[in-house]
Amino acid sequence: MNIKRQETKQRMSRIVIHNDTVYLCGQVCKDATQGITEQTETMLEKVDELLLQAGSDRAHMLSATIYVRDMKDFAAMNAVWDAWVPEGHAPARACVEARMARPELLVEISVIAAVKK
Repeated sequence: MNIKRQETKQRMSRIVIHNDTVYLCGQVCKDATQGITEQTETMLEKVDELLLQAGSDRAHMLSATIYVRDMKDFAAMNAVWDAWVPEGHAPARACVEARMARPELLVEISVIAAVKK
């Protein structure tokens, strides 16, 4: 079994690759003082960076689970998401309302993607 872990600490790895499938740990924004639009944008920037590091990209996403602190932000988050996902490459997706690890966090995402060949 070939499992590659990147940026591994005691609690988690930021990236795990197994059988050409990339699993990212939950990603949040770079600045939690910002609103939902900015938090979503910078969260997705981090996803882009990790997918690139893992040999993948957003066109190779298989699945995304998005956690939103309050569904009142659903439309604004989706506006950023829809502009970010390449046309014709939308992953399977779930979006749920959830309590976050810190109250100032408005959105978090977990992504599974395929390695580019």
